[in-house]
Amino acid sequence: MSGGRTRGAAREASERAAPRDAPGRRRRRCLLLGLVLVVLLGTAILVCTALAGRTRLPAPALLLGSGVLMGFVPALHEVQLPPELMLLIFLPLLLYWESLSTSLREIRKNLTGIAVMSTLLVIATAAAVAVPAHLWGLPWGAAWVLGAAVAPTDATAVSTVARLLPRRDITVLRAEGLVNDGTALVVYGVAVGVTVGEESLSAPHVGWLFLLSYCGGVAAGAVTALFWAAVRRRIENALLQNVAILLIPFTAFLLAEGVEASGVLAVVVAGLIMSQAGPTVGRPLSRRQTEASWSLAVFLVNGSLFVLVGLEVHTAVRGLASLALAQALALVALVSVLVLAVRGAFVLGPALLVRLLPRARRPAGGPGLPSRLVNAMAGFRGAVSLAVALSVPQTTSSGAAFPERDLIVFTTTGVILVTLVVQGLLLPPLISRAGLPDDSDVERERRFAQRTAIEEALEALPGTASALDTDPAVASRLEEEYREHLETLREDPDAARTDRIRNREEQYTALRLALLARKRATVIRLRDERRIDDVVLRRMQSAMDTEEVRLTHREQFE
Repeated sequence: MSGGRTRGAAREASERAAPRDAPGRRRRRCLLLGLVLVVLLGTAILVCTALAGRTRLPAPALLLGSGVLMGFVPALHEVQLPPELMLLIFLPLLLYWESLSTSLREIRKNLTGIAVMSTLLVIATAAAVAVPAHLWGLPWGAAWVLGAAVAPTDATAVSTVARLLPRRDITVLRAEGLVNDGTALVVYGVAVGVTVGEESLSAPHVGWLFLLSYCGGVAAGAVTALFWAAVRRRIENALLQNVAILLIPFTAFLLAEGVEASGVLAVVVAGLIMSQAGPTVGRPLSRRQTEASWSLAVFLVNGSLFVLVGLEVHTAVRGLASLALAQALALVALVSVLVLAVRGAFVLGPALLVRLLPRARRPAGGPGLPSRLVNAMAGFRGAVSLAVALSVPQTTSSGAAFPERDLIVFTTTGVILVTLVVQGLLLPPLISRAGLPDDSDVERERRFAQRTAIEEALEALPGTASALDTDPAVASRLEEEYREHLETLREDPDAARTDRIRNREEQYTALRLALLARKRATVIRLRDERRIDDVVLRRMQSAMDTEEVRLTHREQFE
């Protein structure tokens, strides 16, 4: 009897404890799921990027495919992609880095075309999608929301083909993708506001929203950049400099959103201004750390986005309730054709119309037809489109479900897949056949800048050496090194002398690398013999690693 009572009491105790333990088990399950997702994301980025380098397949297409495959894992069915994660964290990071690495001079030269593509093309694309979507059965508000979601191109997706295009083409594409998000978000905000009953549709009201979005975004970005530039001038520590740099895009986004302006445009403007001010307010060590840390962060975030978009396909299919899957796929195909056709009309139309004019009246200059064709095909959709679709509210102000929300999410996801996969596969061979001119301007300007800098340094060398009380032998040695380097940068140097100098430089590099390897082995041996501490090893190894990187990647340090 006592044994039975004991077992019964134990069972009752376990039953009473079960509800209290359930939250703990759920937290542990969520933690494990998060860790699994992190490992799978990292593995997918590693494998797909390596595979893309060997197979010449577009990395975004492989990453998307891996995300689709991951979606079949039952445990990942619970994974949702919060739009706030992209709008508030991913996008500021990606857009700021793209802005820093974009040529402001090229933007000024092509400002008219960029402005047209970033405003009129976005509105025309949204309208071209909204009309047939309404005829398909969507209410006007939902149709315009769908049009706004698929209208903007993605600046970060364009970066996947950056190495294949001349500088002017990639700059125009990047600038368009950086600015057109503001236009699309205004169209989206008006369409959602009217649908849920919070906005009134009138020309003055819509005009005010556009004015506030652009002017407020530009002002917020400029104020943010000027503030943080002043802060960075007062910071000496390299790590603190990078903390300040990390805060810039989020400050710009926050300030713009606080006045209901375009946070995306604010980040872009802040990045463009800091690209001009950065060389004068930053420190060398902080710039090296920024380049290394941000390039890795952007690579991981960008790759993760493509995988998560592929994973979102399963969520979109499971949420599809208003139409049969076949009909929804047909709508995806229709919208994909429309966005490409409208872009083609905007990009190719002027060139085709010019060809109808007599040859004497045709304007000179401007991109040729092959370049325009590549531009038309490079209109990828990406993270902004998905974030807009996922941001659609669940209900209206009356409490009713937002019309066709599931179809908007599914169609937007499908269009992203089509543009990234189909256009991503077609674009590289199109670029190779287009016969675009070689982009030699960057190399020519780099050699000019190096030559001018060395010539002016040589002019200042005697006075500087005298002011620093430098030993004449040291000054003479440095002068000789500068003059040898200057000889290799001349427009038409003597071929024999240039070959001799380059051969000496190669021998010098090989000898330094061999001796560095010997020094590194010696330091490691001393650590293993416990004659020096690990701290000493790490400090010396850091210095030797910096020297080796400088020798093996000299173009990054010149």
